[in-house]
Amino acid sequence: MNYHNIITIEPDKRGGKPCIRRMRITIYDVLGWLAEGMSFAEILDDFPELTEEDIKACLEFAADREHRLVARVR
Repeated sequence: MNYHNIITIEPDKRGGKPCIRRMRITIYDVLGWLAEGMSFAEILDDFPELTEEDIKACLEFAADREHRLVARVR
């Protein structure tokens, strides 16, 4: 998957936080819902404008960002 086609960053939207497909839903929103125990199906039920691919893109973005943070510390 290439999250670069899904995750967008616009300075004037949500304070420049990474969002999904130019919507106002941030990666942090999705990760928070997952951390609270929501399933993919529950998120998609609550936010029908999202897709399973969107949720996976958030996870991939977070994993990539974590990898880059660790790499910089070394």
